Amino acid sequence: MKKDEAEELGFVPQKDIVYNKLLPYADKLDSESNDILCKIKGNLARAVQLRELWPGVLFWTRKLSTYMRLYGRKFSKEDHVLFIKLLYELVTIPKLEISMMQGFARLLVNLLKKKELLSREDLELPWRPLYELQERILYSKTEHLECVHLYFPASSTQEMLDEWRPLLCPFDVTMQRAVGYFELFLPTTLPPELHHQGFHLWFKELMNLWVSVQNLPGWEVHLVNLFARLANDNIGYIDWDPYIPKIFTRILRSLNLPVGTNQMLVPRYLTNAYDIGHVVIWISSLLGGPSKQAQKQLSGLFNSIASFLHPSNHGRWLMKLMKLLQRLPASVVRRLHRERYRKPTWLTPVPEIHKLTEQDITDFVESMMQPVLLAMFSKTGSLDAAQALQNLALMRPELVIPPVLEKTYPAMETLTEPHQLTATLSCMIGVARSLVSGGSRYPEGPTHMMPLLMRALPGVDPNDFSKCMITFQFIATFSTLVPLIDCSSAVHERNDLTEVERELCSASAEFEDFVLQFMDRCFALIDSSTLEQTREETETEKMTHLESLVELGLSSTFSTILTQCSMDIFKVALEKVFNFATTNIFETRVAGRMVADMCRAAAKCHPTQSLKLFVPHCSNAITQITANEDVLGEEELDKELLWNLQLLSEVTRVDGDKLLPYSTQLVQILQLTLHLKCKQGYGLACNLLHHILRSTALTYPTDYCSVPGGFHQPFKGYLPIKDWGRPGDLMDLQIQWHVPSAEEVTFVFYVLDLLLQPELQRLQSHAQGEQNMSRDDVLQSLCIVQHCLLGAGSMLPPLQGDPVPDLENYREAVYKVMRQLLREYQFIISDLLHFKGSHKNEFDSRWKSFNLVKKSMENRLHGRKQHIRALLIDRVMLQHELRNLTVEGCLYKTVHQDLLRDLLRLSTSTYSQVRSKAQSVLFTALGTYNFCCRDLIPHVLEFLEPGRSDVTQQQFKGALYCLLGNHSGVCLANLHDWECIAQTWPAIVRSGLSRAMSLEKPSIVRLFDDLADKIHRQYETIGLDFTVPESCLVLGLEMMKSGYPTPAEPMPTAEVVEEGIQRQQAKNLDAVHIVLCGWLYFTLWWVCVLHHSCVSRPWKFEHITIGFLSLLLRDDHPLPTQAVLFFVKSLNHDALIVRKVAISAVAGILKQLKRAHKKVPVDPFDLTGFTNSGELVAGDRPDNRWLQYNSICLPRTQEDWDRCHFVEKTHWGYYSWPRKLMLYAPLSEQPKQCMTREEMTEREQIIYDHFSDPIFINQLIEFLSLEDRKGKDKFSPRRFCLFKGLFRNFHDSFLPLLQPHMERLVADSHESTQRCVAEIIAGLIRGCKHWSFSKVESLWKLLCPLLRTALSNITVETYADWGTCIATACESRDPRKLHWLFEMLMESPVNGEGGSFVDACRLYVLQGGLAQQEWRVPELLHRLLEYLEPKLTQVYKNVRERIGSVLTYIFMIDVNLPHTRPTASPRIAEFTERVLARLKPLMEGEEEIQNHVVEDNGVGEQDERTQAIKLLKTVLKWLMASAGRSFSTAVPEQLKLLPLLFKIAPVENDDSYDELKRDAKTCLSLMSQGLLYPEQIPQVLQMLQEIAGSSSWHARYTVLTYLQIMVFYNLFTFLSDEQAVQDVQALVIRLLEDEQLEVREMAATTLSGFLQCNFLSMDAPMQAHFEALCKTRLPKRGKRRDLGSAVDTIPSADLVRRHAGVLGLSACILSSPYDVPTWMPQLLMDLSAHLNDTQPIEMTVKKTLSNFRRTHHDNWQEHKQQFTDDQLLVLTDLLVSPCYYA
Repeated sequence: MKKDEAEELGFVPQKDIVYNKLLPYADKLDSESNDILCKIKGNLARAVQLRELWPGVLFWTRKLSTYMRLYGRKFSKEDHVLFIKLLYELVTIPKLEISMMQGFARLLVNLLKKKELLSREDLELPWRPLYELQERILYSKTEHLECVHLYFPASSTQEMLDEWRPLLCPFDVTMQRAVGYFELFLPTTLPPELHHQGFHLWFKELMNLWVSVQNLPGWEVHLVNLFARLANDNIGYIDWDPYIPKIFTRILRSLNLPVGTNQMLVPRYLTNAYDIGHVVIWISSLLGGPSKQAQKQLSGLFNSIASFLHPSNHGRWLMKLMKLLQRLPASVVRRLHRERYRKPTWLTPVPEIHKLTEQDITDFVESMMQPVLLAMFSKTGSLDAAQALQNLALMRPELVIPPVLEKTYPAMETLTEPHQLTATLSCMIGVARSLVSGGSRYPEGPTHMMPLLMRALPGVDPNDFSKCMITFQFIATFSTLVPLIDCSSAVHERNDLTEVERELCSASAEFEDFVLQFMDRCFALIDSSTLEQTREETETEKMTHLESLVELGLSSTFSTILTQCSMDIFKVALEKVFNFATTNIFETRVAGRMVADMCRAAAKCHPTQSLKLFVPHCSNAITQITANEDVLGEEELDKELLWNLQLLSEVTRVDGDKLLPYSTQLVQILQLTLHLKCKQGYGLACNLLHHILRSTALTYPTDYCSVPGGFHQPFKGYLPIKDWGRPGDLMDLQIQWHVPSAEEVTFVFYVLDLLLQPELQRLQSHAQGEQNMSRDDVLQSLCIVQHCLLGAGSMLPPLQGDPVPDLENYREAVYKVMRQLLREYQFIISDLLHFKGSHKNEFDSRWKSFNLVKKSMENRLHGRKQHIRALLIDRVMLQHELRNLTVEGCLYKTVHQDLLRDLLRLSTSTYSQVRSKAQSVLFTALGTYNFCCRDLIPHVLEFLEPGRSDVTQQQFKGALYCLLGNHSGVCLANLHDWECIAQTWPAIVRSGLSRAMSLEKPSIVRLFDDLADKIHRQYETIGLDFTVPESCLVLGLEMMKSGYPTPAEPMPTAEVVEEGIQRQQAKNLDAVHIVLCGWLYFTLWWVCVLHHSCVSRPWKFEHITIGFLSLLLRDDHPLPTQAVLFFVKSLNHDALIVRKVAISAVAGILKQLKRAHKKVPVDPFDLTGFTNSGELVAGDRPDNRWLQYNSICLPRTQEDWDRCHFVEKTHWGYYSWPRKLMLYAPLSEQPKQCMTREEMTEREQIIYDHFSDPIFINQLIEFLSLEDRKGKDKFSPRRFCLFKGLFRNFHDSFLPLLQPHMERLVADSHESTQRCVAEIIAGLIRGCKHWSFSKVESLWKLLCPLLRTALSNITVETYADWGTCIATACESRDPRKLHWLFEMLMESPVNGEGGSFVDACRLYVLQGGLAQQEWRVPELLHRLLEYLEPKLTQVYKNVRERIGSVLTYIFMIDVNLPHTRPTASPRIAEFTERVLARLKPLMEGEEEIQNHVVEDNGVGEQDERTQAIKLLKTVLKWLMASAGRSFSTAVPEQLKLLPLLFKIAPVENDDSYDELKRDAKTCLSLMSQGLLYPEQIPQVLQMLQEIAGSSSWHARYTVLTYLQIMVFYNLFTFLSDEQAVQDVQALVIRLLEDEQLEVREMAATTLSGFLQCNFLSMDAPMQAHFEALCKTRLPKRGKRRDLGSAVDTIPSADLVRRHAGVLGLSACILSSPYDVPTWMPQLLMDLSAHLNDTQPIEMTVKKTLSNFRRTHHDNWQEHKQQFTDDQLLVLTDLLVSPCYYA
């Protein structure tokens, strides 16, 4: 087939759309597509060579994407590669405007999508242009990176690593960027022989980085996504086994499940959690292979989270779990498909030993079944579970379907739990196909089909809507898959049937019964939903939303059933439905529609038989009733007449050729009824007309049953049972098409002549005033005309087409008449313009529903389009409609122009309903025709002219709405075109003067707000530079010369190309010109308005204007001088909003005027004299030590300053050096400082003059120090940028003027003045980057005193602003440049002057500065730590908290990452040693640690103990602060603090505890969630064992809660270490026998939790141990002692042991709350023996039994099966005996 096609086309197509071959006119398509492709290639190549990006290239690339929608990738490989290369060049044009880039990118994605079509040999793309694009636009993800990395050259991996490794500094934001780039760009699909150039270069390095990061920073997610992609592309080439426990531990942590009691969640764990989509790909790529390790861990994962899925549990984590369940099976199915069924492509295949074996699949399905069955009834709905089941059933139907059936049958029996029914049915729909087709794995599947269908019938229930809908869906699904044919006779006729087949044949006798019962149910449903029953006449007459859904469900299910049933069953059904329809009379709104739908379904299936019954019956009834003349004029018609009309109009929606025999009868009826007076009556008649025309004029398929050729064949050769669930065969679909025959065409035009012609004549004479018609008559005529158009639309040539000879072109005629009848014709215009046999929105919704049905029944495993036949036919039909909708030329002709202008008149009419209808038609039209917007804009703007007095308010509003556009379509006010913007924006601003404008009307105010808002949101900077690079031209030439179909366009001559260059330059100039004119216009207009303030000018328009102006600011073209002047003046405008815009604008202008500074390359190894060893070492190395702050050699003199190499960016040099380190050249080579006014440009002079003017500055500072919103104001980055720009561009010229202001502001402690001076100071410090040494020195002489004053005046409101100020000032600056600042801040932060608050603030400000410097100030950090250590015993809480936070930053640099040298900054280990020494007094004693209360400073030295308690408080604050911030937790050091924390932490949840205890508790909770490395586990366990021996029961109790969380959050790391598991088990069992009751109970809870998440398993030795403990004999009780005697309160050792045994058994029972394992009945019996023991045993037993009853109550029926009768007796006795209530 491919061969013939290649001969016809002249080339081998890459991949075309198969459905096109099935269209009735398939033979014409090849020449048509070649024609279009030829034009596209020619014109695209030509446009590129003439350098015409807009509209040429844009228009033809759009055409190419339409071509791909219609024909798929129907071009040769050579063309495919050319298209991709050309678009790649276009996307990466440097100054391309964004919207164009997105358009090109979308098409590029589409071209690259099918990666199997092009191999690496066919195509190679460079990676740098894309990366530069990414950097420039900072799109976090451009759309087309997904597929591009396949085609990067082999050498690119090394280049990328060189480029981005220097950015890997974990304390800096650049880390996120670098890892993000790795994820997007690194190629992972290289063939195995190139792996050494691919992932081998980075895999170990990045994997180790990931494994050692503990606190989930933002970039970890990118790493996971990268690994998932790598694993998926290289299954079998990477050994993941060593990492698997770590991978699964992290996935489990990422689900954020709540564990243990009162656990605190670290907030970043929620925001930075992994993306489930990638996790699933990673897991499914790890499965299989020789070691089977991943499957073991996966089963563990599902076992540990199964109980979270039980429907009684709910929380924010649930969505994640459901997503995991839904996507994992789909991902495994995708992998199986790739390994077994996909055609081999150039991508690396999976090696044999790593493919999934049958055993692997079974294990996988088994591990998922329990969680999925639990999730069926989840609160989030059963959809996720249904999709999971669908995919699992494809792999192992015999494991999946039986348990689902077990749940479904009982659900169908019960009436009390509708949710259970809907959930099980939706899951059954998912597995329907696997069930029905049976197959070798599950042959008994189909036998369930009949019982299921019969039991589903009661679900058609008028009282429960959701149940009704799901039942319809269920029945429809099953009947689509199965031919409903009674083959019970085949049992006698054939003897080659298997047992199951014989059973099926006999069962199929019930089909007829089923169909008839279903119809009875439907009739009952219809009877109960007639209009009279459901609501009074007075209310709405339309159907409610629910009713219309039921109607849809009913009709589609019924038509599916009839399509699929045999002729015998059909005849019975037809008779039944005919009798029902004709013996009753229904109202036409609700019930009538449902019945008519059922009749239509019948008629559609077998038209000949049905029409024979219906047409004569209805025609006779109608003719008889209308025989009476009066009927025609009645307003309210007889119910019977209406019903028969409705029935007839629905029944005629069948095959055209079957209608022709009745044509005379039908035309007669139309003539009788079209002119009824009653609106409802002629409405139905018009429907009849529409349907008759439509069935004869359209092209559509006529049969949809699941086997081609129908079911009417003898059973000898054909057994319908074999076709159950069979997919349609794409190559042999045998679609029966209805194509209009000659007779039908004649009939259509006969009807149009007979009925349309007279209407048009009547309307025409009415429009010309010759004949009067009432409004109702006009409406009626229009209705008839509209329905004729709707019916025959596909036959009428489009407007202005060449009229078909001898047939009148009715579209033209209608159009001419309509032009004269402006008022009532908005609907028709819409049809005139767009209708060609199907509507766009209908088509879209059908496409959507097709995709949904396809999803619910597809077979992803075998792939290759194995859908059911009906679905395939649907898809072909959609393809046909798509062609109809798109092939229609969208050329814009004069006719369209007239119609659009009429629409505009309607859009601005006086009636609001007419306006809104017309506007929506108008927006659709604007979207359809190219270039019509520019034509319309002037007409819209006329309504806004201030000079016109004849515009009404309604017209004004209409025009504004037209500019606004609808939410999806074009927005006229914001077209991507300079000329349009130059027209619309000024008009909008001017309209403020219009007479029709009134701001009293809220609707108009709202419109202006929306307009301004939409323009701001949607406006994208429009390109000024349309340059096309040379590389594109080369490709254009190649395309011109390319193979068949060869472009017909001539090669452009040299002159034409030259002209193109000229035009491109002219266009660039033109765009610039318009921007400037726009500016001039706006500013001049602004100035005149300001001068003529007599015209009352609403301030709203000032805002809109300055808003528009700010949008015109651009970075690639300097502003005109007037604009600069205007913005500088606006800095002191009265309105706040104007000032805000002006501040941003002036900051931007200053950035444009910035002088470029020269940079020179420097080799860091030359500077230090070290040689480059070439190995990877990060952190503090000898060769980057010179970057660090060192107080001995600070640049304090001119020579030192000049000799110093300043590196401003903090991340350079930490991980590795960039290939070329660029630093600023010495001062002598930089642009001149301190220019005189004469040397400045005109723009600079304007700014200089204003800022040198004292009055201007006074006013400005006054405005800047006003408060905007009380209490809400913060440090403003905009103002900071303004000052930074001033000091950067003009150096210290304005300092003398500003200095007095700054001194005044600093002394004033008001919030707004302090903020203002903070903004100026931050701007100053950052702006002095390139000043000379002398200037900088004098600057600091001025600043240091100011800052000291400021810090002593600091208040609650301003401390945050000062912190931001210093942090901003230090950001990206070499610390050696700022040494004055640091030395000043370090002077003595905590000196007690000004109270504790000022101390805390000083620390905060210092911390802000040091944190920005990261790893470059180790010396300062050491000094600070030395200074703080003695002060750790601070009394004041706020200072303690601040010190805790500062300590976090001091130790932040001490990380435990691979390839990283130990840091030169302070280290946690050493610090912890020193602290522990000081905490010794607390460690030794056993007494309770009380919080000290006396807070008297200075009265004598307090004893060591009190000091130690104070110290501990600060240390706790530090531990809490660092839990969420640092990258790695220092486990060994923190372990030493554990005993202390355990001693203090309280057990009960009580908020009245003092700070110390609460903090200890929080710390424990946070520490227990930490991620542990495998080598740390033994250390932690040893510590816990020691503490478990402590005398304080609080400590022992807390060990257990700590253990719960720690084990769960490191589950797989623990499980991979046998010894650790045993230790944990021993520890818990030891604590079960603790003398303290609370500890014992907690140990039991812990044990049951571990059993439940399958960390420990219930084995015989454990059971024996507990049973032995239970049998401990209790000492005989003597006579009752006095209750008060002390002896009784201490339990005897025997009692404790006995209780431990009972608790152990109870833990085992409670560990499986939702099922009954085999060992459980025996344990329950053991337990019941202890019901009458002494307390506390009795209490434990009771609690256990009541819990058991509570959790097993739901499914007690199935749980009962596990017990013997004797056991049940005992159990029933226990659970309901009086003791249960005692």
